[in-house]
Amino acid sequence: MFFVATAPNSGRINLSPKGMDSFRVMNENRVLWLNVTGSGNETAAHLIENYCITLMFCAFDGAPNILRLYGKGKEIKKGDITWNELIALFPETPGTRQIFDIHLESAQTSCGMSIPFFEFKSERNQLNDWAAEQGKKELSTTGKTKTKQVSMVCLHIF
Repeated sequence: MFFVATAPNSGRINLSPKGMDSFRVMNENRVLWLNVTGSGNETAAHLIENYCITLMFCAFDGAPNILRLYGKGKEIKKGDITWNELIALFPETPGTRQIFDIHLESAQTSCGMSIPFFEFKSERNQLNDWAAEQGKKELSTTGKTKTKQVSMVCLHIF
C-alpha cells in the first residue's frame, strides 16, 4: 500500500491510498503508477495544472520507515504514443484508466516509529470485480465511478 497526493494551484489536496500491483520503478529518477477507475480523477486534473505529485510509502513491519517521493507527473492514456510499451509492464487489470509517468525530483525518508504494525491479509477484489462487471466499453464511455461527494458541513467536521 502507498499513498498519492496532488493538489490544484488553489483548492483542496487530493490524498488517496493505493494498492494492487500498480507501481513500477523504472530507474532512480522515474517511476510509473497504474491508476484504475473507482474514484474521481482529480489526480489527472491536478497534474494538468501543475504537474506536482507526492507518493508516500510506510513500513508496516520490520524497521520503522517512511519514504516520500516528490516529482512531476504526466498522464499517459490509451492511444498515447508510449501506452503500449508502458501498459505491458503491468498485469491486465479491469478498470485500467491511465498510467502516471513520474519523474522524481527528490526523495525524503523519516522515521515511522508512530506507524503501527499491520499484517497483510490479502488484496481486495471488489474494485476489479465491479470494473469487470461494468465492462470496458461502459467505463470508457460513461466515466462511471464509485465515488460519492460528501459535504464536510453535513458531517459536522467544520
